[in-house]
Amino acid sequence: MLLSVTLIKLLAEIALMALIGRWLLGLLAGKQRESNLFYQVLGIVTRPVERLTRAISPRQVLDRHIPLATGLLLASTWFIATLLKVQTCVQIGVEQCR
Repeated sequence: MLLSVTLIKLLAEIALMALIGRWLLGLLAGKQRESNLFYQVLGIVTRPVERLTRAISPRQVLDRHIPLATGLLLASTWFIATLLKVQTCVQIGVEQCR
């Protein structure tokens, strides 16, 4: 249980950091962001989560709002995984969680 919660938390952290990095790089690069190699790599990392968000969101959600919805989905996943990890560590003992 602890391993699965930790893996979910880790994947959410990686995708969330990639999404934030992509947003910041998009601000810095401006209109030429699509030709930026690092922007494209971060897009490859975040694309599966964005597709999942598009699949579970209603059609009324505009495509330009999908990155924001993805960020909210990842942040809530991370928060829930953190709570589950803390709860699991309290149950099995803090010494075994290191």
